[in-house]
Amino acid sequence: MSINVNGFKKYGLSERLLDAIEAKGFASPTPVQREMLNLDSFKRDVIVRAKTGSGKTLAFLLPIYNEGNLDSGSPKVLILSPTRELALQTNAEACWLGQNQDISTASLVGGMDMAKQIRELRKGASIVIGTPGRTLDHLRQGTLKPEGIHSIILDEGDRMLDMGFKEELEAILQALPKKKRTWLFSATMPEEVMTISKKYLNEPLCIDLVEDENQHSDIEHEIYTVPQRFAFEGLVNVLLWESPTKGLIFCRTKAETMEIAKKLSAKGFKALCLNGDMTQRERSASLGAFKSGQTSLLVATNVAARGLDVPGVDYVVQYGLPDDLETFIHRSGRTGRAGAHGKDVLVLTPQETRHIKQMIGKTKIKAKWLTVPNRNDINKKRKIEYEKDLLGTDEVDEDVLTWAGELLEKSDPATLVAKLLKRTNADSAGGYDLEEELKRELKREPLKRKDSSWAKGKKDMHSISRDKKIKPRRKIRSSDLFLAEPQNLGKKRRYN
Repeated sequence: MSINVNGFKKYGLSERLLDAIEAKGFASPTPVQREMLNLDSFKRDVIVRAKTGSGKTLAFLLPIYNEGNLDSGSPKVLILSPTRELALQTNAEACWLGQNQDISTASLVGGMDMAKQIRELRKGASIVIGTPGRTLDHLRQGTLKPEGIHSIILDEGDRMLDMGFKEELEAILQALPKKKRTWLFSATMPEEVMTISKKYLNEPLCIDLVEDENQHSDIEHEIYTVPQRFAFEGLVNVLLWESPTKGLIFCRTKAETMEIAKKLSAKGFKALCLNGDMTQRERSASLGAFKSGQTSLLVATNVAARGLDVPGVDYVVQYGLPDDLETFIHRSGRTGRAGAHGKDVLVLTPQETRHIKQMIGKTKIKAKWLTVPNRNDINKKRKIEYEKDLLGTDEVDEDVLTWAGELLEKSDPATLVAKLLKRTNADSAGGYDLEEELKRELKREPLKRKDSSWAKGKKDMHSISRDKKIKPRRKIRSSDLFLAEPQNLGKKRRYN
């Protein structure tokens, strides 16, 4: 089936680029791609603030490829990315886009064979895509020649600085004295990004495609409250209830990703982890299994998942409170990409739920506030879905029908169906009864807040009494701590 690429034709792209775009199935440019293709001059410095999943990789590759000036022999363009995964993804897009133009690339990322990277450079790669650390290594060793580089693209500049690459970035920028232009792409513009841009960019054009913090209009947010003592069990119930086809689960630490993936696998889920402590081969294996659908859940840290562009991610699950609003937005941005609908699910304890309400309270983000599904509700829902699938319109082979008839002659129909249902659901994960535990914790939450307020008030009262000679309230006598009823002897009275 031929794709209509009229949306790209008006920008004067070459036939080879249009053919590559058509083969990939893209019909029209995204907003960030339109802004870049509409530039009056491609030679000036540019700062682009665009949300994740906006198509920014093609936004900087298309103008560069269309412009030409990429003769093989030595590097002409340097693209820096914060993570290995994003650098490799960018390299893959650069390869398919330039496959008909005899443009070679080299990827310089840590955790991979340095000798192979040197061979790619010596073959005359025109475009070099790398992470800051490994790219700087090649510059210092002299294997990456900077003399011919006329363009540098800083992809996800905010994350590179957030991950501590400031010194590496500055060293690389200072090593490229003949560069003619710098394009900086960033989802946010913190002070460090502004400092770098002022120091190394020359009167840049600023393109801002992020209107406010409620940028993910294609994402539905759901926040589940689970018992603190049984947070993992709450996660299991939420996953059983939501049934994600391809879900990315975020955890805070590397150790937690391994633990959660292992425990989910033990419960019958197809889950793998992704973190910075894994070797490149292990990371590639996990990503490959996730992309191909061999595993439906990938448990990752923020850093490891940064820049991942996996088609079809229908769910993001944030297990635990995100550090801040920016982290919340970047995590949720792994789904609902390129106009597709996605769902962002948070699994939080009662205390964490109060914090997230404060975090998103001043934004336009709309969220559904839900309590953890209980086992009975999960079983009812799964039963309905199973029956719908079982009673569907799929045709049954004649030999299977014959076998079914033979079995019905040997057994009571109801008993036979019951045994088959038991066997087919034997490996399915089961939910937990968490309703009562959550109710108990929610009842304790107001008491905790009151106790905290009372303690603060007591401290204030004592400070006032010292300043103004006001007598503090009388001390509670030991006799006040016991109730009169015999059955309550020894129990302390609760004072709120």
